[in-house]
Amino acid sequence: MSDIVKIRTALISVSDKTGLIEFGRALEAHGVKILSTGGSAKALREAGIPVTEVSEHTGFPEILEGRVKTLVPQVHGGILGRRTVPEHVAQMEEHKIEPIDLVAVNLYPFEATVARGAAFEDCIENIDIGGPAMIRSAAKNHESVAVLTEPQHYAAVLHELATLGGTTLVTRRSLAAAAYARTAAYDSAISGWFATQNGVEYPEKFSFAGTKKQELRYGENPHQSAAFYTSTPARYGVATATQHQGKELSYNNFNDTDAAFECVAEFDAPTVVIVKHANPCGVASAESLAAAWDDALACDPVSAFGGIVAVNRTLDEETAAKISAIFTEVIIAPDATDAAKAVLAAKKNLRLLTTGGLPDPAEAGVTFKSLAGGFLLQTRDAGRVTAEVLQIVTQRAPTAAEIDDMLFAFRVAKHVKSNAIVYAKNRATLGVGAGQMNRVDSARIAAWRGKAANLDFTGCAVASDAFFPFADGLEAAIAAGASCVIQPGGSIRDKDVIEAADKAGIAMVFTGMRHFRH
Repeated sequence: MSDIVKIRTALISVSDKTGLIEFGRALEAHGVKILSTGGSAKALREAGIPVTEVSEHTGFPEILEGRVKTLVPQVHGGILGRRTVPEHVAQMEEHKIEPIDLVAVNLYPFEATVARGAAFEDCIENIDIGGPAMIRSAAKNHESVAVLTEPQHYAAVLHELATLGGTTLVTRRSLAAAAYARTAAYDSAISGWFATQNGVEYPEKFSFAGTKKQELRYGENPHQSAAFYTSTPARYGVATATQHQGKELSYNNFNDTDAAFECVAEFDAPTVVIVKHANPCGVASAESLAAAWDDALACDPVSAFGGIVAVNRTLDEETAAKISAIFTEVIIAPDATDAAKAVLAAKKNLRLLTTGGLPDPAEAGVTFKSLAGGFLLQTRDAGRVTAEVLQIVTQRAPTAAEIDDMLFAFRVAKHVKSNAIVYAKNRATLGVGAGQMNRVDSARIAAWRGKAANLDFTGCAVASDAFFPFADGLEAAIAAGASCVIQPGGSIRDKDVIEAADKAGIAMVFTGMRHFRH
């Protein structure tokens, strides 16, 4: 028996009316009876497309300000009735329930309503009830019913209708899967919003959803597959970016670009961040992006080759020319001038992304990490240390210039994989030690890299993302040339570390805040 299901009756009730009129006209041309509600019926009727109101079809009016209009047997019986089961067919005939072969429904815009900051009651009224019920009913009975939850689904169904006279089981199953994914994402958004409204940070059941933006060529390694999904609420970055040139981003490009842009957003002055393998290898703030690029590149020009560059201003022509002088994978910026785009156009493999804005480093949010059989959920590291909270713990107090460099270095360290050590001077990194198993090695590696680039460490600041468990890590930084150090404090050996700082005559401050990053 053929699995083709002819479409005789369709029910259309959509909030997103993209393509609605063209879809309605095509169904009309194939002799399909169209049932509809509210605004959808009005739009179809005004376009001259014959439509029957659901209330007329069911003999039951819309009530409770439209909260009840499709939650009736004539609708759900028409969707759920199995055409291949004689008892179902007999009952449908007995109760004069007409089969519905296609359901085109997209939901009240709850996510958009929340995103625009609407009042609580407005958000409640934009929680769709009848829509998800019809979608789930149609998806369950995909043996006989096609369910369309997005305007982009129309074309495939119309193609089959034109070429085969109806929908195939393969298509109906695919649409059913998409339908359940849509209702799951919708419920996830609602449950998350309710948890926030109720002040519940970690509900007993937590879910999150994403929308596939693109499939990637491969994952972290070529034998892994990958895809990029966007989620809500939107945050400026790779999810909002427009790519102006170059081949598609890879999995690692996405990861590194996100790391670079989150880091550069920490700074108010014109700033450039260069990232390699998710770690900053050069960061600098200056009076212009071009000057900041020179200082950032000087920190580690070897690692910068093939890196990711983020800027926190509109990318200008001069800076674009400087960056494009070395091999760069990606540049991400809030915007770019036409002149900058023209300069970069000569580099066909370089990707330029503009995001429309910068993420707020202090904005609340959550991050997650997958584990075998589960995942870890935590709030985003939105901590920011200012001069007012610093605790001076040494005999020598730092100068204003040293405080400025220490805060700069500590802000960079927040974005470096632990154990992290960052040397900085004049709002530019001199050396970055990342991801080592002990803090001494991080301090030594960071100094070695900077001195290999012939940078002067005399009188620089050093930042540690966590406390020094022993004095040896600090002593390595002092040996490199550091005159001041910023660290969280809190070790049982803080006294020993402070004594080592006093012995060397350097200034040290505690932040009381740690920035582990794994």
